[in-house]
Amino acid sequence: MTDVISLSEIFMLTGFCLSLYACVSNDVIQTLGTFLSTTREKPAWIIWIFATSVLVVTFFCGWYFNDGDMAFGRLDRIPFAQEFYWWHVLPPVILIYLTKKGIPVATAFLILSIFSSGTVISLMLAKSLIGYVMAFVVSIILYFIIARPLEKRFLYTKDKKISKWWYAAKWSATAYLWSMWLMQDAANLYVYLPRRLDFAQMAVTLCIFATFLAWVVYKRGGEIQNIVKLKTNTQDVRSATIIDLTYATILLYFQNVNNVPMSTTWVFLGLLAGREIAMYNRLRFETQKKVYKHVAKDFTKALIGLVVSMVVVCIINHFDKIVYIMHTYLHLD
Repeated sequence: MTDVISLSEIFMLTGFCLSLYACVSNDVIQTLGTFLSTTREKPAWIIWIFATSVLVVTFFCGWYFNDGDMAFGRLDRIPFAQEFYWWHVLPPVILIYLTKKGIPVATAFLILSIFSSGTVISLMLAKSLIGYVMAFVVSIILYFIIARPLEKRFLYTKDKKISKWWYAAKWSATAYLWSMWLMQDAANLYVYLPRRLDFAQMAVTLCIFATFLAWVVYKRGGEIQNIVKLKTNTQDVRSATIIDLTYATILLYFQNVNNVPMSTTWVFLGLLAGREIAMYNRLRFETQKKVYKHVAKDFTKALIGLVVSMVVVCIINHFDKIVYIMHTYLHLD
């Protein structure tokens, strides 16, 4: 007898694929953004093989040591939905649209909130805001210290030959950051699937992931890559290495705080904002107005993404009530 796939399973698989593509398109810039900027002369297939290798090793180890759990425990507070409906597919569709507009949406809120309780959403929001503040403060302190002895020298020697050891450090830092991000954002990627996967299921999901990643690498990040390109000297391999190491270490810290999912987007933007402000105050490389305009613009985009996410989730979670009110209103007479 042939098993027939149910409508709920179709929505589940569609939601997973769209969510995976949306998260990769929107969030991959945080981890591979500086890498893509500093490896413009490298063929896309080399970048893809490198990123995919780290991806497979990270998730295979997580799957093996966590008894089939692909989310590294990040979904322990979020139960698997027993039934999936068409509205479960809406969040990743909206996320894809916002990504095309270059808006860095907090995917954790948009994707996870439709499956989460109010308590979990509050915890995610609090952890994400703390992450932004912590990254902002750490970045300001770090770049106040290293801006003149290091970043100033990087700016004035960016046209000179850079030691091959810096390139080796950049690739290592990217692997470190990429793995940390995958472990942190695994909840967004696998929330649509059962909490335990067998080997075949794990392999299929990684193949899908690798396919979407190939497209993002080929496009060199797409529109949202501009967030990185506009920042000071981020296309210098030495500066990019420091950014990656700092960001990855902050993510590693939050992984050990608790298993509540968080928005890595907010951490990343906090890091860039603190860096730009510290670099301006130490080097005066451009006007104050321009610096704070970039910081405010990034924060505003992230805030818009958060508001849109919360509105979408609210509408979906109260869809039946909204339909009832509209029906009642239209039949008042």
